[in-house]
Amino acid sequence: MNEMNGHDIEDLQPGMSATFSKTITEADIVLFAGVSGDNNAVHVNEEFAAGTAFGGRIAHGFLTASVISAAVANRLPGPGTIYLGQQMRFKAPVRPGDTVHACVTVVSVDTAKARAVLSTVCSVRDTVVIEGEAQVMTTSRARREAKAAQMAQVAQATAAGVTA
Repeated sequence: MNEMNGHDIEDLQPGMSATFSKTITEADIVLFAGVSGDNNAVHVNEEFAAGTAFGGRIAHGFLTASVISAAVANRLPGPGTIYLGQQMRFKAPVRPGDTVHACVTVVSVDTAKARAVLSTVCSVRDTVVIEGEAQVMTTSRARREAKAAQMAQVAQATAAGVTA
């Protein structure tokens, strides 16, 4: 683990998984529309949305997908993780009031590059709403230790030069 309780690449093993859950609220949808600029009426206008195939308002797909980002950032691998890519398929709508459960599972690990591939699945109740795969870079205990050793050598060399 790193100092922020995130998993270093050396900690990860295929099959490890974690979940993060969030209930999508009316406020989330309105704020996401404002932040993203996506004011599609299917998200913000109940009267319009009632006449669509969904029969009512739905949450933005990327608002729902942001629960995956929270699972990666807060759970697995956790703090210090950097997203490199995300592939996803939107399978079903999410409505205001639905609780989204994002599950991330380690598929593969490249210790030398401090990278991992994660399976990503969001569900509401028993329905998969998003499925995909993320590529991430995470912290490395070996790299931290090597950098600390290098810094110690520089400090020793500097101190030796100062005292000589």
